[in-house]
Amino acid sequence: MQVLRQLPTVHDPNLLVGTATADDAGVYRIDRDRALVQTVDFFTPIVDDAFVYGQIAAANALSDVYAMGGRPLTAMNLMGVPTDVVPPKVINAILRGGAAKLKEAKCALVGGHTIRNPEPVYGLAVTGLVNPRRLITNDGVRPGDWLILTKPLGTGIVTTGIKRALVRRGTVQKAVASMCALNVVGAELAERGLVRAGTDVTGYGLLGHLGSMCRASGVGAEIDATRVPVLSNEVFQLIEKDCIPGGSRENLKTANESTEWKGVANAHKILLADAQTSGGLLLCVRPRLLRDVLKVLKKGRTLCAKVIGRIVKATMNPTIFVVSNRW
Repeated sequence: MQVLRQLPTVHDPNLLVGTATADDAGVYRIDRDRALVQTVDFFTPIVDDAFVYGQIAAANALSDVYAMGGRPLTAMNLMGVPTDVVPPKVINAILRGGAAKLKEAKCALVGGHTIRNPEPVYGLAVTGLVNPRRLITNDGVRPGDWLILTKPLGTGIVTTGIKRALVRRGTVQKAVASMCALNVVGAELAERGLVRAGTDVTGYGLLGHLGSMCRASGVGAEIDATRVPVLSNEVFQLIEKDCIPGGSRENLKTANESTEWKGVANAHKILLADAQTSGGLLLCVRPRLLRDVLKVLKKGRTLCAKVIGRIVKATMNPTIFVVSNRW
């Protein structure tokens, strides 16, 4: 973000979402009813299975389009690989995994670019379509909105534990299923006019992404840590074994500057700051629409639909209040 602040500001009436609000994707209006949604994401392997890695990377890239309320149209592969180390069959498996997830999303793969790189990286540039009047952004949050999370937290902790061979098979399977799941419900909710503000939870953790929404909207938030869903109770055991990614530690350090904790265990603090890969949607829902949103989420392909907190009026500092057993 520090680097982005130094870039020149783009003045274009059709640029609906740019770099100013740290949103999930850029949005450019084509006409009254259509706008392009553009995003790009890639990362190094976080699981051993090449095909699954491709699936996760694709789901993660597609998520930003869904988080804006859009539907993905086309995608292009981005890959860096040490060809002298990684055999062609592994490269092929990664690409097949990505293609399989794109097919599930009804998104056309139209090309890509590959370079030699010291370590493998894979991801996609995705273009989607959204109705500008149904756009989900991170700056439309209002006091009184309820906060809903659609996937459990803990993938950063679990994948760190996988690298150390400390995670039970069942927990690994839950993490993989979560990371591979598409956030398509974001588009479904937007098209029905049920949600106008939200984001997806990825590398900055729940607290980081919630903080961005609060700052963009000029509001605060209150979360009940005990209501936040977790992949498995084993996640807390892994925290005790110090399976905490460096990014999650940095997230917590940053979050502490604008967060007030009341009776919250340290393990829950780490969970709320855990850097997620292909995480769920964090939705801000008007009270009168809460029942309808929960109904759509429970009927759709979501792993969970948990009300974890609410938006409150802004204070000077902190921005976020985290409590225990509030509701």
